[in-house]
Order: sequence, then C-alpha cells, then structure tokens
Amino acid sequence: MNKMNSSMVTEFVLLGLTKTWELEIFFFFIFLLAYVAIMAGNLLIVVTVTFDSLLYSTPMYFLLGNLSFLDMCISTITTPKMVTDFLREYKTISLWGCMAQMFLLHFLGGSEMTLLIVMAVDRYIAICKPLHYTSIMNRRVLVGSVLLSWAVGFVHTMSQMVFTITLPFCGPNIVDDIFCDLPRVLKLACTETYILELLVTVDSGLLSFICFILLLISYTVILVTVRRRSSGGLSKALSTLSAHITVVTLFFGPIIFIYAWPSSGFSVDKFLSVFYSIITPLLNPIIYTLRNQEMKAAISRLRTKHILRINWYCFVCRF
Repeated sequence: MNKMNSSMVTEFVLLGLTKTWELEIFFFFIFLLAYVAIMAGNLLIVVTVTFDSLLYSTPMYFLLGNLSFLDMCISTITTPKMVTDFLREYKTISLWGCMAQMFLLHFLGGSEMTLLIVMAVDRYIAICKPLHYTSIMNRRVLVGSVLLSWAVGFVHTMSQMVFTITLPFCGPNIVDDIFCDLPRVLKLACTETYILELLVTVDSGLLSFICFILLLISYTVILVTVRRRSSGGLSKALSTLSAHITVVTLFFGPIIFIYAWPSSGFSVDKFLSVFYSIITPLLNPIIYTLRNQEMKAAISRLRTKHILRINWYCFVCRF
C-alpha cells in the first residue's frame, strides 16, 4: 500500500504548443499581448455596462456584461499559466491544480453556454414580441437567468469532476495539451475510464452540439418571423443577430470538436484549445463594441464624465 502511494502522480507535465525555443519566445509575447487585450476589452464592456445607467437597464447589455465577465474568468484560468510556461523548460502543474483548472473551465463554460441561450431568448422576445419585452425581461427575470446559468455550470462540472477527483493516477503524467482538460487527463488514469469518457462526451460534447443546433434554429425562427411581418425590418434584425450568431459559433465550435470528437489529432485539439481560451474571449469585445453604436456612445459618455470629473478635481485643488 505504501509502495503504491509513493508511486502516485503528484503533478502533470504539459507539453505545450512547441518545443522550439524561438517559437516559445514568439508565442510568449503574442499570448501576453492577447491576454492584456482580452482583459482590457472585456473589462471595458463590464465597466461601461455597470456605470452607464442606460445600458445597465437594458437586458441585452446586462447579459453582455455578464458574458464578458465569464470570458475574463475563462481566459484567466488558462492564459497566465500558458504564458509563463513558454519561459520554462519543464511545464508542470500539480495534480490538484490540474483538477481545479478542469473544474473551473467546465463550471464557467457551462455557465457561458447557458447564458448564450438566455441571450438568444432575449433577442427573440425583443424582436418578435417588442410590446411585451420590458415586462417579460424585467430585472427579476434577468438576475434569475444569470443565477440559473451559474447553477447549470456548477451542476455540469460537478457531474464530471465528482468522479474524476477519485481516479488513481500512478502511470504516465504527460498531458499533450496547453492546459488540463478531461479528455486528455482521463486517459492517464490507472483504471478503466471508458464509462467516464462516455459521460464526458455526452455531458460536454453532445450537450454543446444540441445547444448549438437549438440556438441556430432559434435565430432562424427569429429571422423568418421578422421577414413575414416586415421586409424592411429583416436587415435590422440580421444586423443585430449577426453578432450573436458569430459569438455562438466561435464559442460552441471548438467545444463540439474537442468533446464530441475526442479522437481528433493532438495538434488540432491544441489549436481548438487556443481558440476557445484566447481567440473567442478576444473577439467578443471587438464584435460587440466596434459594430455597436450604443456601446460606442456609452463609452463616449463615460469618457466625457471622467474628463469632467478630473477637470473639476483639478479646479477644486487650485483653491
């Protein structure tokens, strides 16, 4: 028994993206800049929605602020560790650090998945039932929807991690990825994990695929409904929904390929992992701010208020 305990794995080795030192230095600066941009862009949305009363009282932007917060958290779980690993010859993570990373990734990922569905419902009510929009999407419903998304994320991650943390790891400890995730880690367990791998495929892969299809169907229903009512409103609805459809595709695409088709190549999975943890959180602020006049106007209002406050403070300090 003592001999078995002494051979138990206490840390995992992450192989990362490349073994070439020059490429690791290049990726270090690229990913560092990307992480700074992710935090700055999403934090800008959160601050703007929080402190601009007009956006904060609008359901779509209230949900958008929560989406940006989730994106910041997901990127923070993986990217800082990834960036520092580019400067290390041996990229290791402790056993419980690996478990915590997987727990938080699935917790926040499940929450974001549910939140995107809530945002699709919000757009359906806003476009198809505009007269009842404010009464249906009231503050209580919004807060309840956000809390529901967090609850779904918690149930989603617990349904998988409660079995994973009890697995024995006594053999190889090399994870051929940029961060810990269930499909790779389960293969390193010193016991049969076929049932658990099937559970992960169904829980994460199939669920993501079904949600993605349902979201696409819902957006199609919205466009068909608008087209029947008014041909002139179709272009406006398409402009509004294009941002949501883009975000949904960017979020669900990598997840479906990683979990629904877990036998894909390692290089493909690494690319999809980068896409999920860096590219998607980086593009979301660009999609929602550069194409959104209301968001631009709110940022301008906050900047003007900030400048006025600074000028007033300087004026007071003179006396």
